[in-house]
Amino acid sequence: MKKQIVLVFLLITSFTVFAQTEIEKGLDAINEEVVKGQLEFLASDWTEGRAVGTKGAYMAADYLASMFKVYGIKPFGDKHTPQMTRRMWMSGIRPKTETSYYQNFSLIQYEPGDVQTFSVISKGSEGEKQVEFGYQTDFSVRTGAVAQSAKAPVVFIGYGFTDEENGYDDLKKVDLSGKIAVVLSGFPGHKDTASVAYKKFAPQGRYATYYLERNKRRNLEKTGAAAIIMMNLDSDPMLSWAQNQIYPVKGSHYEADKPLGSYYNTSMSMPTDTLSSNMPIYTVTPRLANEILMGTGVNIADFEKKVAQEMKPDSKVLEGKMIAYKTTVNSEIVKARNVLGYIEGENKDEFIVVGGHYDHLGKWDGYIWNGADDNASGTVGVMTIAKAFVATGKKPEKSVIFAAWTGEEKGLFGSKYFVQQAQKNDLNVVLNLNYDMIARNPENDSLGNMAHMNYTKANYNIAEATTRNIADYNINLDLDLRPSENPRGGSDHAPFAEVGIPIFYFMAAMHEDYHQPSDELSKINWEKMTNIIRLGFLNTWEFANSDEFLKVEDKENITTPNP
Repeated sequence: MKKQIVLVFLLITSFTVFAQTEIEKGLDAINEEVVKGQLEFLASDWTEGRAVGTKGAYMAADYLASMFKVYGIKPFGDKHTPQMTRRMWMSGIRPKTETSYYQNFSLIQYEPGDVQTFSVISKGSEGEKQVEFGYQTDFSVRTGAVAQSAKAPVVFIGYGFTDEENGYDDLKKVDLSGKIAVVLSGFPGHKDTASVAYKKFAPQGRYATYYLERNKRRNLEKTGAAAIIMMNLDSDPMLSWAQNQIYPVKGSHYEADKPLGSYYNTSMSMPTDTLSSNMPIYTVTPRLANEILMGTGVNIADFEKKVAQEMKPDSKVLEGKMIAYKTTVNSEIVKARNVLGYIEGENKDEFIVVGGHYDHLGKWDGYIWNGADDNASGTVGVMTIAKAFVATGKKPEKSVIFAAWTGEEKGLFGSKYFVQQAQKNDLNVVLNLNYDMIARNPENDSLGNMAHMNYTKANYNIAEATTRNIADYNINLDLDLRPSENPRGGSDHAPFAEVGIPIFYFMAAMHEDYHQPSDELSKINWEKMTNIIRLGFLNTWEFANSDEFLKVEDKENITTPNP
């Protein structure tokens, strides 16, 4: 009798296992212990903050590649041929080309050199006067990747602001090629929130000011301007250049007699065939700014009031003014690498890319920026979805690339390089999932389940699938869906969106530990992180086996479902 009971139990158990769907098998592979096991190493002190090109980053990359291998994910990186020894050749062994998990590329790391000069040259009825200003006394400079010098005319271009939809463009009627552009911070009406200009031109969003100034620089690079001079007469940059820092320097995690070292003391660029984006950008003191404007008829206060009222640009050449400058640069080549694996689908030539950056801010003055949330959490999300895909036991219709990017913190370089190479090699990428900071709570998240998902607005089925999967699988997430016609931002979905590839991008929260040494494992919300990974798997599995997400609607007809 006991044997019969055992036999019945085994049959029931076997039937239950057999009846389990592919999706259920995948979900079973995603749990908090799996997530913790990966994150506890990736965000440990051993990886030393994973700054691009450092020993810690290489150790992290080796770990990621080994986990892909353990999970059964095939390599999708560079092809290489192992070096052969003489004995191997004599033994008849011949080299065989192999594919690695690493996509290698080079970056140029640079910083201003010891010599920086800046002169204002004024011509008038009494002759010519040249005033020399001091580096980090009256100006600082963000150099390009190579040193350069120039003597050029000066053009005042107001805010350098362009809003075609509302009919305003500071750049439209001026020729900036080979000239130096003087640019004010802000936008028309930015000092008067009651003005029509403010209501018309004020950018919206958490990072609106950052994107506004960044877009100005990008637009100016296209004009062929020789340099940019940023003016803000309401601020005094001298305060940040002072050599005698008041003792002690205090921060949330640091007290000393000098500022804590910073990952951003140097810049990086990706080598190209031309010297594009090599324009020096100067920040100047009010007294240097006034020397440039003196005698030109330009009064900043009057200009700002007038443009706020009339909303008409007033860009002009500053007659009688020239500026001469010279930059020097210290630079070096840094080797970097993405980690790439993939699962081949029934359709070998159609790819979804699941990615997140594994780099962070490194180690400085004895402090380690472990970046547990930013973005070890997202990297673990990528690896765990890879594990879940294998666990389904089924080959998806589309091929799926699992990518851990490097260089995000310096300028999205890893994902940019991948997209460039994908286009160069005609790789048919149809969708990108990006994970960045998926494991913390915002201040108002009393239940610990809030997050948001940005996605390409035209691909409305991305939102519909997300909402349905949350409900059908009882996933405890209060998810804010954020559609965008042209998804941008400072994360690795942006290079995909820029070339027209649909994206969806998960983030849990911006928090006070962002880019601080305190972004540690002890503050992770493991349940939320695991649920975001589960939802990402459900979405990606569905999209890898269906073309529904590729359907688009006209802008006027798009609706956004609420979870």
